[in-house]
Amino acid sequence: GRLLVTNLRIIWRSLSLPRVNLSVGYNCIINITTRTANSKLRGQTEALYILTKCNNTRFEFIFTNVVPGSPRLFTSVIAVHRAYETSKMYRDLKLRSALIQNKQLRLLPQEQIYDKINGVWNLSSDQGNLGTFFITNVRIVWHANMNDSFNVSIPYLQIRSIKIRDSKFGLALVIESSQQSGGYVLGFKIDPVEKLQEAVKEINSLHRVYSANPIFGVDYEMEEKPQPLEDLTVEQVQDDVEIEPDEHTDAFVAYFADENKQHDREPVFSEELGLAIEKLKDGFTLQGLWEVMT
Repeated sequence: GRLLVTNLRIIWRSLSLPRVNLSVGYNCIINITTRTANSKLRGQTEALYILTKCNNTRFEFIFTNVVPGSPRLFTSVIAVHRAYETSKMYRDLKLRSALIQNKQLRLLPQEQIYDKINGVWNLSSDQGNLGTFFITNVRIVWHANMNDSFNVSIPYLQIRSIKIRDSKFGLALVIESSQQSGGYVLGFKIDPVEKLQEAVKEINSLHRVYSANPIFGVDYEMEEKPQPLEDLTVEQVQDDVEIEPDEHTDAFVAYFADENKQHDREPVFSEELGLAIEKLKDGFTLQGLWEVMT
């Protein structure tokens, strides 16, 4: 079959029976390894083992390359999957992760801090937790001042809405996450109200900028850039044809415009063609008619 490696999944399909196919999303992959396998077709050969989990069921898929000694199959899959795994912080909502080091946010590549707000209450409990708020170009991060491991990272990619709502603690910033990330409703209290409004305005602005030009955390370079249409356009070449009006084509006209012909001539066997044809008029030959046609 044929194996396709995309930025989101691995696709395999049978060449002889296309309806026999397989699609494995990188999020379902538990582990990828390479080791020697015994194949009925190729004997002992290096194989790619992919261990996956979907709906609490584990699957293992084994792929080998038709060309022995070619590592491209393994290196491509492993490299793309590693890029997917290492960029999850750009896409997934994370709770209680290793986000803070020495009271400072551990920045991701291409991430910039736009604002840091102290004295922000997380309203997830009855009494609330006092912490610090980080607003970056990729996500929103809050952590408790007393315990750095009590934190939350909310990428803009997973934010459904950002609003100011009334709560039992007063006006609060409410962030709703997407259903894919769990559908969380997170509340934060920022005093005074003017500072709360400025924070909401800034977050909404950064969210719009991110939506227009998202940062997924994967850098790539195009090895072969497609050529512009102007370079691919081929100019139409005019055939070098000279028309000679004085040249006579009497044989052609006489054969196809026989006005005096009342009925078809009798068929005769042509040794040149090896089949029966209509008898030619006097003075005409197959060679002469063929030269007229060409």
